[in-house]
Amino acid sequence: MSRVKKGVTKHQRHKKILKLAKGYRGSKSKLFRPANEQVLKSLAYSYAHRKDNKSNFRKLWIARINAAARMNGMSYSRMMNGLKKAGVSVNRKILAELAISDAAAFTEFVNVAKVQING
Repeated sequence: MSRVKKGVTKHQRHKKILKLAKGYRGSKSKLFRPANEQVLKSLAYSYAHRKDNKSNFRKLWIARINAAARMNGMSYSRMMNGLKKAGVSVNRKILAELAISDAAAFTEFVNVAKVQING
């Protein structure tokens, strides 16, 4: 009975893992076993933290909107409440971008929110 030799397959698998492990420190980028362990960990971390990334960006947008809103004499929560009552549906990402790049347009949004809050 003939046997199955794994030479080529094993070599390709090792090369694939070592390519993924490029840039790691020490033996984690040179030797297969530590590289494999680290690659598996790294892939798990990247999967888990993709979810965190979304949360981090939302926090950043809110901080930017709040800062710009306060420069226009209004708090973040009151501004968002006013925009919601006015029926303006602009997401936080766009508002944050406007706060940085186009202050005049952002001020218009603040004015719309003020009109709704003050009646």
